[in-house]
Amino acid sequence: MENEIILETKNIIKDFPGVRALDNVSFYLKEGEVLGLVGENGAGKSTLMKILSGAYPFPSYSGEIFWKGKKCEFSRPKDSEETGIAIIYQELNLIPKLTVAENIFLGREPTVGKTGIISWKRLFNQAKELLNLLNISIAPDENIENLSIGKQQMVEIAKALSYDARILILDEPTSALTDHEIESLFKMINSLRERGVSMVYISHKLDEIFEITDRVTVLRDGKTVGSKLTAELTRQELIAKMVGRDIKDMYPKQTVQINEAVLEVKDFFVNHPFLLGEKVVREVNFQARKGEVLGIYGLMGSGRSELLTAIFGSFPADSAGEVCIEGKRTDIRSTHQAIDYGLGLVTEDRKLFGLVLGMGVGENVTLSSLEKLSWYQIIRKQQEHEVIEKYTQSLKIKTPSSETTVGTLSGGNQQKVVIAKWLATDPKILLLDEPTRGVDVGAKVEIYQIINGLTKKGVAVVMVSSDLPEILGMSDRILVMHEGRMVKEFLKGESTQEKIMFYATGGNDGS
Repeated sequence: MENEIILETKNIIKDFPGVRALDNVSFYLKEGEVLGLVGENGAGKSTLMKILSGAYPFPSYSGEIFWKGKKCEFSRPKDSEETGIAIIYQELNLIPKLTVAENIFLGREPTVGKTGIISWKRLFNQAKELLNLLNISIAPDENIENLSIGKQQMVEIAKALSYDARILILDEPTSALTDHEIESLFKMINSLRERGVSMVYISHKLDEIFEITDRVTVLRDGKTVGSKLTAELTRQELIAKMVGRDIKDMYPKQTVQINEAVLEVKDFFVNHPFLLGEKVVREVNFQARKGEVLGIYGLMGSGRSELLTAIFGSFPADSAGEVCIEGKRTDIRSTHQAIDYGLGLVTEDRKLFGLVLGMGVGENVTLSSLEKLSWYQIIRKQQEHEVIEKYTQSLKIKTPSSETTVGTLSGGNQQKVVIAKWLATDPKILLLDEPTRGVDVGAKVEIYQIINGLTKKGVAVVMVSSDLPEILGMSDRILVMHEGRMVKEFLKGESTQEKIMFYATGGNDGS
């Protein structure tokens, strides 16, 4: 017997000032089904999920929502929660200083009689029972701050299921997880599916969509493009539905002339921020040449991000070594000095370190180049406007206007604003830390084209990425890091995913 439809939306419309985010969106979810929800950034995925979770309350949208065939309206998040819907956001919503058990039952702690005093024994026992039921090997009395991101995510899921949720919405659940943690998450998803829990799985990682989902629904430009069983889809078909066109070459790397070294790093190290005497980057040496894309790959904790941010002057008291630019030794002790030397850094976390979310698109674009645009500390507005127009158009940033608050843009467009901010400084060397994380497939290709344009102009691009196909597809050379050290260098055409992973996990030429 085919599972019944547990949740359905019909003709959902949601408008924001100057843009229609959802345009007659209809979709359905069956009991015990894992539904992949995909689409480019700005397609409307998050908006639809916020309506289903009550974050955008009725009547701020039009259309109908049905729960097991019965029409319902969510005027607040609690309405959705009481119906049986729970959403696990990409940014986890846990209190670090509290225990696992306290986080799971926050505000619903069992008490001793009518005294209002928390029964700690019952609290930890209830949490233990729930964790055991879900096969989660985490101690209920462990503080959240001591857990890995993967285990914190498991706690979030346990918390949702403690409300007897029948639908879980997972928003980019693996964006910060290791391979082992992803494997554990997928085991849990399969276990929940067997118990009849339905899930909406939102991800830009198409490999995951094909591995874990039963069916895929595609949104594009706020409209439902279609829905199909995952087993009946090919990767190219799915990409074409998402972007509205065929993408012939996912990694359009162009061959350009690579010239002399513009960046040289010698005997570089970075101290551990918490452990005295320990280092997160150890004796690193490398060069980056004009027109080259130098890829750096390493697993989480290998020191790759710390290396880039330290070169950029972010940890002057905790890093040392020699950094030469165009053959001249530098003494970069601040990010301001790094910019003066011709460096730019696209950080891994665009929201925390790359953008001022409450400011406009244009203000963010010119944030790092205001000195060039000023005369005696007065900004030359016409020149600033020309710079904003130039990069908004050349990078195809989708925004109602340059004054639109950057925090309201899709992830892909936010990332383009970050890149525009650094292009406006006219860098010699651009450091890219996970430049396409959380970005849809169409925007990824556009970012790769931006990288091609930079290398044509002779800019040296140093790119850290966790995406092995991206590293292989876009790099002229690849450096592999393990436990803070550079352990292997590959020239273009020499490497494979297996070879890179061998060295990234501690393998060496003698093993």
